[in-house]
Amino acid sequence: MSRPTSQSPLKIGVLIGSVRPGRFADKVSQWFVSEIGRRDDMETHVIDLSEPALADELKLTLERSPAPDGDPDAAPTLAERIGGLDGFVVVTPEYNHGYPASLKLAIDYVYREWRAKPVGFVSYGGMAGGQRAVEQLRQVFAELHAVTLRDTVSFHMAWEQFDDEGRPHDTDGTSKAASVLLDQLAWWGLTLREGRAARPYDG
Repeated sequence: MSRPTSQSPLKIGVLIGSVRPGRFADKVSQWFVSEIGRRDDMETHVIDLSEPALADELKLTLERSPAPDGDPDAAPTLAERIGGLDGFVVVTPEYNHGYPASLKLAIDYVYREWRAKPVGFVSYGGMAGGQRAVEQLRQVFAELHAVTLRDTVSFHMAWEQFDDEGRPHDTDGTSKAASVLLDQLAWWGLTLREGRAARPYDG
């Protein structure tokens, strides 16, 4: 496999934290993925915790049995997917002043693969816009030696912020907020990728 260069697009994982039926996360995440798609310095890798393979791996559902060890058709594990990425954006709702249990389970399921990588946040909820969930997640990722970005994208009273087609009503404002977050993610993603290549992080 060729070694990434400073010109190689950053591999960015968009981690969708909600697994509830009828979740609002689909609108938010689809919009954000489209914002990443405007850039040529990043490629998007969606990690949806409701995917059957991931749900089974994390024991969120019992709908299917795990693939046998060594099965060439088995989906990559969550750790393998996280390990192959340069940075992340977590799309999270706020449930009862916190973030979903499914998201905590997924974060804790992986360990070293998070290290020395940047993590940004897109949150949504009621009056707080998911910011209380984000503040808790910052503490969790700090413990995992990840680097969280200062600026976030948040949707207050989120169900009022999108039209029926999944587009934000405030197109300019939301795109600007996404651009700020992604610019920070690009800087940290490139810097940390080069740092890991020069000197593996063993903190």
